[in-house]
Amino acid sequence: MWTKVLSYIPDWKTFMQAGLVLLIPLIINFGYNKISSLVSNKNNPAKKTTAGDTTAPEEPLSGEYERDLEFLKKTIGTSSDVHFREFQITGLNVRACLVFVDGMQTVDFLNTHVMQVLMREADPQLREQGRALNTPEFTAHLKEKILPLIDITEVTEKLELTQSILKGFTALLLDGMPHALLVGLPNGKTRAIAEPTSEALLRGSRIGFTEVLSENTAMLRMQGKSENLEMKKYVVGSLLKKNLVIAYFKDIVNPELLHEVEDRITKIDIDFIAESGYVEQLIEDNPLSPFQQVQNTERPDRVINALLEGRVAILVEGTPFALIVPVTFSMLLQSPEDYFERWMPGSLLRTLRFFASFLALMAPALYISFISFHPGLIPTELAITIIEARQGVPFPSLIEVLILEISIEILREAGLRLPKPIGPAMGIVGGLIIGEAAVQAGIVSPFLVIVVAVTAISSFSIPMYSAGIALRVLRFVGMLFAATLGMFGTILFFLLICSHISKLKSFGVPYITPFSPFRLQDFKDLFVRAPLTLMKRRPEMMKTGNRRRRS
Repeated sequence: MWTKVLSYIPDWKTFMQAGLVLLIPLIINFGYNKISSLVSNKNNPAKKTTAGDTTAPEEPLSGEYERDLEFLKKTIGTSSDVHFREFQITGLNVRACLVFVDGMQTVDFLNTHVMQVLMREADPQLREQGRALNTPEFTAHLKEKILPLIDITEVTEKLELTQSILKGFTALLLDGMPHALLVGLPNGKTRAIAEPTSEALLRGSRIGFTEVLSENTAMLRMQGKSENLEMKKYVVGSLLKKNLVIAYFKDIVNPELLHEVEDRITKIDIDFIAESGYVEQLIEDNPLSPFQQVQNTERPDRVINALLEGRVAILVEGTPFALIVPVTFSMLLQSPEDYFERWMPGSLLRTLRFFASFLALMAPALYISFISFHPGLIPTELAITIIEARQGVPFPSLIEVLILEISIEILREAGLRLPKPIGPAMGIVGGLIIGEAAVQAGIVSPFLVIVVAVTAISSFSIPMYSAGIALRVLRFVGMLFAATLGMFGTILFFLLICSHISKLKSFGVPYITPFSPFRLQDFKDLFVRAPLTLMKRRPEMMKTGNRRRRS
């Protein structure tokens, strides 16, 4: 009897293997958390710095025409695109100069609204004025009665003057005036408003953001009139400065969230912000996570809907991609079209996207674990079919999958970089030719081609391209786990992913809300999009000031 009982007790090797298996995820999580904390501390130093701050002190203009003009010629006058147009105001017999950058101001505008007004039309008024140029009354008279311009700004600092000229403003210097005047607005070349290319929809707005910040903020205003929509401007970049705007509804946004966003923006310390992706990487909570914690979009309607939920949008000059914070994993699988259609088809499409994201992440790993380690779990007839199809394949399942997956990724990247007329055709034709040739050559099995094709198609169904990239990267990690430990490795990989995203946060909001912490109210807009009549409250996770969508 005791012999039979002892036979059920595992030996010491089994205990050690089980203990090692339990320690693997703990060791991985511990090391990952340590590295993440070090990177976060490095990217978010305790010392707060002002965005766009410079170490050089502000130096005021001298008020002497010759000295200030000489300063401008020494600092920016060496550039061939900076023009100096000196002339004389006859009504005052004083010298003046216009300084502007070629291509960023219209010459006809300067001739008509500045030169002609000061040299001819304003002559009698200036003679009657008779005040000294260094008085506030003369500046007010010039701004209110002489120059027919909306935007006229006084500048007294040298650094501010040079930066304004390089941004596209025109500076007006008068002999005897202690400050310069910025006239007009930058008028650089821009493209027309077009349909967003990265977020295609069948039903919805066809307007997308452009590279001009003022146009993007105007598009948000055009979505609807509200005095609560507030925008704050910041300047980022140490060497090349750019404007950045954060937008929010002041009666909805959580003040703590707004303060956190402003704090991270002001801590940005970098030479140049080429695109909003720079800001995204500098303000996210966990730089080492494969999952994006800041959502990017080209669509003004998506941004305005996010603001109405209590989120904050970040718009950067020179890019059509706006940023939305905070973000949850479910947001990356949602499309604006879910709300434009009725709730039943919208819910079906959203559920399909969740299922497709699971296939895009786990399908190759499941194939490897079943074929290499657990063929007994496959139905007998299907297993026989797969085994017959793999007859003559010289590679193990991992190498077989890697060959096809890497080929698909190369074709996908090539299709994006090729010219638009031939890019899609190249991707489709290349995939068909490579898949068929690989099967005929006996390098891969036909069943694997089906698995890889379903995986690739599933990744295309994710609305956010950047979210699909994260799943594509993790797919290869899951394949290595499956090739090493079989089905246990596949399950371990999935549990590690779940463990990671359960601890991940985006600006203080848990990444997998409403699962953890559990919020039943927010399940109305998760897998199933409830009818609009039932979605009367804003998400609880945002802790908004105004919880109800309708009064």
